[in-house]
Amino acid sequence: MNPLIAAISNFGNLSEDLLLDIDSRLKYVSYKKKDLILREGEICNHLFFVTKGLLRSYYYHQKQEVNSMFMEEGDFVISVLSYYKRVPSYEFIEAIEEVELCGFHYDDLNYLYKTYQEFNTIGRQLTESYFCLAEERLKALRFNDAMGKYEFLMNKKTNLINRVPLKDLATYLSITPETLSRMRSSFR
Repeated sequence: MNPLIAAISNFGNLSEDLLLDIDSRLKYVSYKKKDLILREGEICNHLFFVTKGLLRSYYYHQKQEVNSMFMEEGDFVISVLSYYKRVPSYEFIEAIEEVELCGFHYDDLNYLYKTYQEFNTIGRQLTESYFCLAEERLKALRFNDAMGKYEFLMNKKTNLINRVPLKDLATYLSITPETLSRMRSSFR
């Protein structure tokens, strides 16, 4: 079974008609390391699911790159404001490793929402799940010291420690690379 269909099936039963319609609308793409999937100023037209590889989303603040999200196998890839509000993105999405993605164009996803009640319900549940994860991350970054932020990362995304460059993890956690390096060595 397609990994995206397996993931959304966890939220509810999919009728045979819906499965066929999803399959006919899915887009499959792959990108090489360092390829940009989305650039600042572009409108995000696709909601992708990572079947292989690792990506990051980042933006510039005071001429510095700030990593806002890492997406690995089993995660969705989206610039939320751009996709849902249909406005130019303020962020970039880049492949950190070679990636394989599958997903929907904005129009196809909305067609499926309008046509299939069960898909509309699943979409709502997925969105709720996504926003809860985002809130957990914001809470961890707002209320924790550097060690608490690192522990949050270790609990939620342990494998990122070895897959993501130190400088990128540091901006994600809003700490300096030196602080992150000290914390990593104390956990070994």
